[in-house]
Amino acid sequence: MSKDKSVKIKIFALGGIGETGKNNYIVEVDSKIFILDAGLKYPGEDLLGVDAVIPDFKYLIENKERIVGLFLSNAHEEHIGAVPNLLKEVNVPVYATRFTMALVEDALREMGEDVSKYKLNVIKHTNVLQFDDVTVSFFSTTHSIPDSIGISINTSDGAVVYTSNYTFEQTVEKRYQTSYEQIVQLGKKGVLAVLSDSLSAHNVGHTTGESFFIYEISKYISQSPSRVIVSVYSSDLQRIQKIINVANEHNKKIAIIGRKMQRIVDIAVKMGYLKFPTPGMLVNLKYIDETNDNNLPNLVVLATGERHEPFDALIRMSRKLDRLINIEPTDTIIIASPAVPGTEIKAARTLDILYRTGAKVITINKSYLPLPHPSAEDIKLMINLLKPKYIIPIIGEYRHQYAHTKLAEEMGYDTENIIILDNGMVAEFEQGELVSISADLEVDQILVDGLSVGEISSVVLKDRVLLSQDGIVLAIATLDAKTKKIIAGPEIVSRGFIYVKDNEEMINEISQIMVSTITEGTTNPRTLDMNKLKNDIKDKISKYLYKETKRKPIVMPIINEI
Repeated sequence: MSKDKSVKIKIFALGGIGETGKNNYIVEVDSKIFILDAGLKYPGEDLLGVDAVIPDFKYLIENKERIVGLFLSNAHEEHIGAVPNLLKEVNVPVYATRFTMALVEDALREMGEDVSKYKLNVIKHTNVLQFDDVTVSFFSTTHSIPDSIGISINTSDGAVVYTSNYTFEQTVEKRYQTSYEQIVQLGKKGVLAVLSDSLSAHNVGHTTGESFFIYEISKYISQSPSRVIVSVYSSDLQRIQKIINVANEHNKKIAIIGRKMQRIVDIAVKMGYLKFPTPGMLVNLKYIDETNDNNLPNLVVLATGERHEPFDALIRMSRKLDRLINIEPTDTIIIASPAVPGTEIKAARTLDILYRTGAKVITINKSYLPLPHPSAEDIKLMINLLKPKYIIPIIGEYRHQYAHTKLAEEMGYDTENIIILDNGMVAEFEQGELVSISADLEVDQILVDGLSVGEISSVVLKDRVLLSQDGIVLAIATLDAKTKKIIAGPEIVSRGFIYVKDNEEMINEISQIMVSTITEGTTNPRTLDMNKLKNDIKDKISKYLYKETKRKPIVMPIINEI
C-alpha cells in the first residue's frame, strides 16, 4: 500500500478472545468500522437452559453509521451464529463466500426474517473490495467446511490480516485448498498485524490429515454385517464427505438424523459441496412402527448436530425414544464426535448408556480426529508467510494465547510486538506503530434462551441451578380479600425436593409456618404489604428447610385473594 497518508487504526474484540466461540473482531481505520465475523458460543453446564451466548453489540449499534460492512470467514456457528441477531440491530452490508452466505440466509429464514431486506453480497476469495482509501481482500484457507477464507484489511500503514480458522493440510479437495500465493503476496506488500487462531497452539507439529480416521472408519464399516451408526458434528462437512465416500466403497446407504444437519446437507448437495457418489445413496427413513424398524444391514446412519446434539441423539436411540432409529444389540456404534469443552460429562454418560444396549461401541481415537485449527508448526508457517510486524493471538482461552505468544518469541519476535488482548481491550496504531493498549470498552455477553435474547439475568441462572440441585417448594394459600383471613390452604407442593407422602411431618410444619406468618402479618388488613408478607414466608420456610435438610430448594409462596 502507498505510504502517502498515515492512518489511525484500532483493533479490538467484542468476543472470541479468552474463550472458545463468539468470534467478533473489529478493525477501525480512521472513522471506518470493519466487522470480522459475528459468532456464537455454546453454553457450558453452568448456564442451564441457555441455548447460546452471543456478543454484546452495543458499541456497534451506537456507531452503526460508521460501519462499512460485516465480513465473514467461514460458515461455522462460532463465526456466523450471531449474524441474524446483529443484522436485526444494524442492517449493514454483509460479505461472505457462496456457501457461508447460503447458511446465513438459511439462519435468517429460520428466524422468520425476510432475506431480501438485507444487503447480502457473495464474494470470491479472489475479489478485492474498495472502500475509499482502504481495500479488503481475501485468501482461501483449508478448514473443515468449504469456502473458508482469511480476510485482509489493507491500509496505507500495512494490512491487518484475520486468519480465522485454518490448517495447512495438503491432501484435500480443491475447494478446501489454501491459496498460498495470495498469502505470500500479502506478506510482500507488508502486514502491520495478524489476528491469528490460537486454539491448537499448544499442539506440537502440524495439524495432520485424517488418513488414520479414514482407515479406522473403513475397517469398521466393512467388517460390520449389520447397521452402523456414526456420531459426527454437523459443521464438519469435510469429515462427513469422507464417511459418505467410505460407505459408498462398501455399497452402503446413508441416512441422516438431525434436523439442522438435513438442512445443511440439502444446501451443500444443491450447491455441489457435498456429493453422494451413487444415485439413491441418501435415504429418507420412515417413522418406526409395527411394520418398520429401519434396521437395514447396508445402512450407515449419521447422528449429527453441534456440541451435545450428537450425544442427545444417541441417548434417544439407546432408550428407544427416537422416531427413526432404535439401537439394537446387532448395531455397531462409532463415536467420531470427540467431547468438546462443556460436553465431557454428557459424552461419558452417553457411552455408559450405549454400552448397556449390548451394541458394539467403538470410540475413534481423538488423535485421529484433529481439530481444524493450526498447530504450532502451522502457526509458525503462517507467520513466516505473512511476516507481520505485530502478532495478536485470538480464538481460544488465555492458555492458548500464551502458547501462541511463546511460539512467536521462539521465532525472534520481541514481547512488545506480541499483543495479548482481552475482549474490550483496544490496541491503537499510528504511523504503523503501536501507541497504546487500553481497556476502553465494557463488553458483556448476551444469553439466548429460545426466542428470548438478553433477558436472562444472573438471578434466573442461579434459580435454574437451585432447581436442578434442590428442587422447588410451593406454599399456596387463599385469603379473603377484605378480612385477609385464610379461607383455603395452605397447600404445600414439592417438586425435586422431598416426596410429600413420606414427609408429612415436615409438610405440616411448613403449613404451620405459613399460617402463623400470615396471621402475624395481617393484623391490620388496611396496611398489609403483600410483597413483605410473601418474603417473610419465604425466608422462614427456607430457614426451616435448611435446618432440617441442609438443602436450599427454591421456596415460592403463592397467595391468592378472593
